[in-house]
Amino acid sequence: MSFFDKLLHPERKEVLDQGLRNTKKGFFEKIGKVIAGKSKVDEEILDELEHILISSDVGLETTVKIIDRLSKRVAQDKYLNSEELSGLLKDEISKLLTENNTVDVPDFYVGSQKPYIILVVGVNGVGKTTSIGKLAYQFSLKNKKVLIAAGDTFRAAAEDQLKIWSTRVGCEFFSKGMGADPSAVAFEATQYAIKNNIDVAIIDTAGRLHTKINLMNELSKIERSIHKALPDAPHEVLQVLDATTGQNAIEQCRQFSEVSKVTGLILTKLDGTAKGGVVFGISDQFKIPIRYLGLGERIDQLQVFNRLEFIDSFFKK
Repeated sequence: MSFFDKLLHPERKEVLDQGLRNTKKGFFEKIGKVIAGKSKVDEEILDELEHILISSDVGLETTVKIIDRLSKRVAQDKYLNSEELSGLLKDEISKLLTENNTVDVPDFYVGSQKPYIILVVGVNGVGKTTSIGKLAYQFSLKNKKVLIAAGDTFRAAAEDQLKIWSTRVGCEFFSKGMGADPSAVAFEATQYAIKNNIDVAIIDTAGRLHTKINLMNELSKIERSIHKALPDAPHEVLQVLDATTGQNAIEQCRQFSEVSKVTGLILTKLDGTAKGGVVFGISDQFKIPIRYLGLGERIDQLQVFNRLEFIDSFFKK
């Protein structure tokens, strides 16, 4: 049993371990084949490792950085076997994750502001609606008074889905109906949260394509409307990314961060991909904290991201 097995609730740790199974299974199988029969770590092994990292969607820039650091350490210390190579890789990836702005916390949290306004952004199909429902559920477990606001007024099913989630969670729901101005929804939802003693207000937005300039720019207008209703809000802008899309998730993060003040990320569907290396690439490239991981369909399968816990599960055999 590792240190983190003792730290976490056993069921939660098992969810994390199982959620990363597809990613680490393929990753370490490939590494095993590369180093089979080798007596030392040489340039050929490092070249193969570079291909493995890229195929795991770590990303070119981050991969080059990792390989460069490994090359220097191998040249200096002459590590010989697979266990030592895995240890080196674990160490370097851990360092990359510590270089972003992630603050490790043991559980779901909100700041001292009340109401605490969370704006959720992302393209269609990444699991945005589900993530909002799971967030609301987790905050409600902390005895927080939660509001879900239907800011996606363009998609017919969006309001209905969020209303179902609010009923399931037992939290309040705010909507102005289909076709309403999203900025007006955000403004009035924030006012409603202030007047009704809401602890956490989670405001949805339309599932914008990051290639649609006008829709993307509308996010800035929504943020300004929230700020007008509550000067220090939104307190968090969470972008939801589908881990199974790999490099496309990285591109989405790049585009959204250019037009919106994204403060944190939710990576969904990690349990269904062999390309979970995207976590490392996004963390390294954008220095935007990864807040939560989606590890399954159940309402309780959204976890706070903790870099040390993640590394422990990823390298645990």
